[in-house]
Amino acid sequence: MPLLSGQDPQALAQATQLLADGGLLAFPTETVYGLGARADDDAAAAQIFAAKGRPADHPLIVHVTDASAAQAFAATWPAAAQVLAQHFWPGPLTLIVPRRPGVGTAAAGGHATIGLRCPDHPVALDLLARARALGVLGVAGPSANRFGRVSPTTAAHVVDEFGPDLPVLDGGACREGIESTIIDCTRAHPALLRPGTTPRAAIEAVLMQALGAPLMERDEASPKASGTLASHYAPDAVVSLLSAEELARRLATFVADSPQGEGLAQTPAAAVVGVYIGVYSPAAPPAQAGVLHRTMPAHPAQVAHELFAVLRQFDAHGVRQIWVQTLPEGPEWDAVRDRLLRAATR
Repeated sequence: MPLLSGQDPQALAQATQLLADGGLLAFPTETVYGLGARADDDAAAAQIFAAKGRPADHPLIVHVTDASAAQAFAATWPAAAQVLAQHFWPGPLTLIVPRRPGVGTAAAGGHATIGLRCPDHPVALDLLARARALGVLGVAGPSANRFGRVSPTTAAHVVDEFGPDLPVLDGGACREGIESTIIDCTRAHPALLRPGTTPRAAIEAVLMQALGAPLMERDEASPKASGTLASHYAPDAVVSLLSAEELARRLATFVADSPQGEGLAQTPAAAVVGVYIGVYSPAAPPAQAGVLHRTMPAHPAQVAHELFAVLRQFDAHGVRQIWVQTLPEGPEWDAVRDRLLRAATR
């Protein structure tokens, strides 16, 4: 099936009917493209796990039109969830709440909690509203890639991942570029489970309290959430995070010390190392055989927007290693830092 235009009402109607009938469909959001199926149908949601190769107990995020639709999946709707939904929905924020028994069991990976969000993308919102009119309570939509791999931020990325047989609703390139912030609202003190482009400080300001247990220190009572495995978002190449000094040292000795690098033509196809280097580095490295350079933007939102696309570009050129300059300090870089640390974990 060819790509379906998100601007075409007939294509949207076709996509909506596919979801209502229990089929699979990739669709755009402001974060990344999702692999969608109706979340209120366990058989439909099970197809997502099979297509991605995802463990059945690793929960999916359910996309809904608004807070009222979200409550169809919630056993209770905590006050923190209501406040955060009012301030940040539609937007890249997922709320973990107690799950209503018998609803969304497969989508939640069998857990007693469920992740819900309202995406801030016109095509996604149109799709969800049309689906709701056909009786679909919500659409489960993890990133449209094989489990643990680099998330897609364009329709072409999804086609590269799954081939031409999967219907893809094309809504253009994703605005944010990395997945949503996840907040556990089942506790007395809400906790950050995954950083994203909704800043921690903004969430704490709205809640008028500090978030609980940081991402790397949360206790075993925390609900399992999407995208929180130690190894995730990984390209084919091995990712290494390097200081500016170590990166410069490796580049200086790469040709002399690496038989793979010697004698290679200075073309992207011949690259064996992809280098993603920050503009805050003292100087851009000179062109050299076997090395494919990409310059990192100075602003964290810009890096978030292009990160997965850059990793996919390196894979497309067949690089064997990806060297990434470590990020500046500061909470504004937490979301990108989280994705890079997981990509570098094997």
